[in-house]
Amino acid sequence: MTTLLRGSAFITGAASGIGQYTAIAFAQHGVTKLALADVNLKALEESNAVLKERFPDVQILSLHMDVRNAAQVKEGIAKAAAEFGRLDIAVNNAGIGGSGRQTHEIEDDEWMRVVDVNLQGVYRCQKEELGVMVKQEDLGPRDGRGRIINVASMLGVVAPCNNQHHTAYSTSKHGVIGLTKGDANSYGGVGIRINAICPGYVATPLLLQSMSADPDAPLSKDLARTPLGRLATMDEIADSIVLMASPMSSFMQGASMVVDGGFTTN
Repeated sequence: MTTLLRGSAFITGAASGIGQYTAIAFAQHGVTKLALADVNLKALEESNAVLKERFPDVQILSLHMDVRNAAQVKEGIAKAAAEFGRLDIAVNNAGIGGSGRQTHEIEDDEWMRVVDVNLQGVYRCQKEELGVMVKQEDLGPRDGRGRIINVASMLGVVAPCNNQHHTAYSTSKHGVIGLTKGDANSYGGVGIRINAICPGYVATPLLLQSMSADPDAPLSKDLARTPLGRLATMDEIADSIVLMASPMSSFMQGASMVVDGGFTTN
């Protein structure tokens, strides 16, 4: 049976949410070697045990990794490359939201933490991934030397609205898109594709709990102005990442693919 994907993949923030569902989708579509990283090692190992039971032929490497720690990032990606022989796909997904307080109210420590995880963390991972990929064999125009997908956000394309003051988060995700475009320009010529995905609101347990607790919250107003009128499911975002990782997107470079139910059309 022909599969959409092949080879090895590395995913951060893989213990839950979009990262976890992306790992499942990658295994479904043909990835046979998965290096899965998360700051919460216990949750990661529990998630990976379920994944292994479902896909017993997939080789899984669990990596305890805080993307704020450059040494852990360097060691983890080097370990994945050494164990798998090459790194075909990387998904830089780890991220946090922050409190959503306005700029004049937010503490410096919180601002720096959001930027450190969401932007600096992607930079640290991408730096090491590129260091591996530039030395790999070029498998041709469809697969190249490797593919990197950075998980940004629709708030990396537009600003928060409806009195949602997620400026730190939005700033970090705008930065992810800038990093994606800059390195896409620099590394396209050597066969490495780098793109970003910009999800809208996704039906994670935390988000659903928040909406249930306060039906009149600004988030509910955002949902009301979304043309499709609903949240994305986590597997819908994972499927979009599969597309970006596959040969079907082989002429996509430096793009920011918005998957938001139409929210940013308003």
